[in-house]
Amino acid sequence: MSKVTVLVAVYNAEAWLSRCLDSLLAQTLPDIQIVCIDDASTDHSLQLLQQYAERDARIEVIVLGENHGQAFARNQGLKKAQGEYVCFLDADDWLSPNALASAVAVFESHSETDSVLFQVDIVNPDGVERLPLPEFEVLTGHEAFLKSIDWQLHGIYMVRTALHQRFPYDDSCRWFSDDNTTRIHYLHSREVRPCSGVYLYFQHPESTSHAVSVHRFDRLRAAESMKEQLQRANASHEVMCEWEVQRVLVLVECYRFYYEKGHQLSPADRRQGLQKMQQFRSSIDRSMLKSPKVHKFGYRLMPSWWLFRCQEWLYFTLRGLFGKNTY
Repeated sequence: MSKVTVLVAVYNAEAWLSRCLDSLLAQTLPDIQIVCIDDASTDHSLQLLQQYAERDARIEVIVLGENHGQAFARNQGLKKAQGEYVCFLDADDWLSPNALASAVAVFESHSETDSVLFQVDIVNPDGVERLPLPEFEVLTGHEAFLKSIDWQLHGIYMVRTALHQRFPYDDSCRWFSDDNTTRIHYLHSREVRPCSGVYLYFQHPESTSHAVSVHRFDRLRAAESMKEQLQRANASHEVMCEWEVQRVLVLVECYRFYYEKGHQLSPADRRQGLQKMQQFRSSIDRSMLKSPKVHKFGYRLMPSWWLFRCQEWLYFTLRGLFGKNTY
């Protein structure tokens, strides 16, 4: 049994894959299992994975015949996990040499800790920037969940394998739903702590999160899936109310994408996006919206869908005039 299993989902990542795998092979913690899942790549990613697997027995390769998306791919790797702890590493990212050892040291010093956050450096053409974390030594799972709702607490971490296998990645959507898994892990953790190991997150314009696509509206379905999981977990009323507020914020964010980038979508995709937003809005429980965040201009649900659309058009028009729109 390995100490740590690292899940690497790979799709057309040959340009960055060597950097990713080299960072894993250079870890100061040698007792690791590296499970790479090729999600039906059409470039030379699979051949590169196989070459690395021949060089180092710690690397295992799973080959998917069809492309299913990151969450599904990671779940296939999770089934093979033999480590006491699990983390992921995206194929275009990499780790500092002590990252895994640093996280494991926290687990082994604190027997009640179930999730350990890495430090995150965002790497872009302009340089490297440390993603801020609130200062803390330890949080309860409840506290960590609440801070993860608006990503005060990011989702790049190591978790006990037993907890992860109890709650595998949410693959209800092709994109965005895997964020739900982070929040569920935090909610069910006894303790959440940080470590000093660094995850280097590479931002590039080709990533899914930057693409102009109708799939951006999958955030709505992902937010609904999160609500369903919280209900099944018998989450507290406070947690459910906080998430209902977050669903309003997700709706407004999706409308901002529609307002700023909708002209780049096909007419059919624009109609689909509007339909999804209208249905999503009608499913929100207004009685749970106690936060002032959703009672200010731009965030009110309004009495009707058309009034909501008028509000959003005016809100984002005014933001644009003041240079505050960022898509």
